[in-house]
Amino acid sequence: MRIRGLDHLVLTVSGVEKSIDFYTRVLGMELVTFVSNGQARKALKFGAHKLNLHETSQSNNKKIRHVTPGSADLCLLIEGALEPVIAQLLRHNVEILAGPVECTEAMQKVRSAYLDNPDENLIELAQPV
Repeated sequence: MRIRGLDHLVLTVSGVEKSIDFYTRVLGMELVTFVSNGQARKALKFGAHKLNLHETSQSNNKKIRHVTPGSADLCLLIEGALEPVIAQLLRHNVEILAGPVECTEAMQKVRSAYLDNPDENLIELAQPV
């Protein structure tokens, strides 16, 4: 077997609306609504990828064993230079935890800045170099 890609990632959040606000207003993702198992769900689209949101108070999915917001660590590739992105984050009063720093990720070397989302999931914004 060979895995060929990632379709979506589900992010457990304490509040869907505050997560939608952060990812759309601060990071520029697009809100989409989709139907899964007969229920309307919210997701955030960016490029060819999607983050589905799973709210802890709405958890009735028995396949998820540990419904825990704040346990994720995501690396998101950005277009363009990192400095304007950092400036934009600061305008939105988002604390930069670290960066810019250089590191090697899965496919390439990057310059990254690190921040928390509203549930304290670690978000790395990475500029390929």
